[in-house]
Amino acid sequence: MAILTVVAAVLAVFIGMAVGLLGGGGSILTTPLLVYVVGFDAKAAITASLFVVAITSVFGLISHARAGRVVWKTGVLFGVAGMVGAFIGGQIGARLPGALLLIAFAVMMGVTAVAMIRGRKQVAAKSHGGRPIVRILIDGLVVGLVTGLVGAGGGFLVVPALVLLGGLSMPNAVATSLLVVAMKSVAGFFGYAVAFGGGSVISWNSEIDLDWPIILIVTGAAIVGALVGSRLVGKIHPDLLRKLFGWFVLVMAVFILVQEIGVTVFEFAQSGPLQAIEVIVGIIVIIAAFTWIIRRPVQVEVANFTEPTAEDNAPTPPKT
Repeated sequence: MAILTVVAAVLAVFIGMAVGLLGGGGSILTTPLLVYVVGFDAKAAITASLFVVAITSVFGLISHARAGRVVWKTGVLFGVAGMVGAFIGGQIGARLPGALLLIAFAVMMGVTAVAMIRGRKQVAAKSHGGRPIVRILIDGLVVGLVTGLVGAGGGFLVVPALVLLGGLSMPNAVATSLLVVAMKSVAGFFGYAVAFGGGSVISWNSEIDLDWPIILIVTGAAIVGALVGSRLVGKIHPDLLRKLFGWFVLVMAVFILVQEIGVTVFEFAQSGPLQAIEVIVGIIVIIAAFTWIIRRPVQVEVANFTEPTAEDNAPTPPKT
C-alpha cells in the first residue's frame, strides 16, 4: 500500500502540473487515480476528488487574485448557483451505483478531451450592456450539477460560460473560474459526504469511507505540481500541450469504459455472429463520430461586454 501511495503522489504531481500549465483540466484525472491506483471505490474517489480539486483551486486562485485578474462579483454569482447544483448532484450521485458513476465520469472525460483537442476560435459578438443574470444562474446550476454528480471541476465548461455570459476576457475568465470551481467543489463534496434522515436531521454518509492520509498526500502533491506548472507557463506551447493532454484524457476515458462495461460488451459479442457484428459496427460508429467532432471547425462567440467604468458610475450632475 505504501508503494501505491508513493505512485499516487508522483502521478498527482503531474496532474497538478497540468492544472498549473493549462489553468484546469488536470483535476479530471484525480478520480481515476484514486480508483485504479489507490483502490478507492467510485463514490469515495469522487468525494475525495472534489476535496482535492477545491483545495488545489484555492491555491491557484491566490496568485490570480494578487494579480487582480479575478472578477469577484461575477465569480460569486456563478459560484453560488454552481454550489446549489453541485450539492444536489452530490446527493443524487451518492444514491447511484458506483459503476454507473464511473461510466458517466468517463463520458465527462471524453467531452473534456474533445473540448481540449478542438480548442476554440474566438469571433466577435454583438456587445451587450449588462450581465444576463438569469442565464448565468441557470448555467451555473447546470454546470454545478454535473460537477457534483461526477466529481470533475468542470473548468472547461465554466471558462466559456464566464466569457459568453459574464463578458469576461479570457485571462479574467480563467482566473475567475478557479473561484467558481473551488466553490462548487466544496458543495459537491458535502453533497456526497452528508446524508439526511435515518434517525438524525443530518449526518456523515456511512457509505463514504475516506482514507484521509492518502487524500492529504495526493492533495499536497497536486499543489506542488500546480506551483511547478505555473512556473513553466510560457516555456511550453499551450495549444500543443492542451491537445496532447486532451488525447491522453481521451485514452483514459476509453480505459475506464473498457474496465466498467468491456466484459459485458465482450460477452455480448461472443453470443453470436450477429451480436459480434453489432459490436464492431457500434465501435466504428463511435470512433467515426468522435473523429468528426474533433475535426469539425468550431467557433465560440465572445461577447463584447464592457465593465462599467468610474465615469459610468459617477452621479449625473444636476441640470442648470
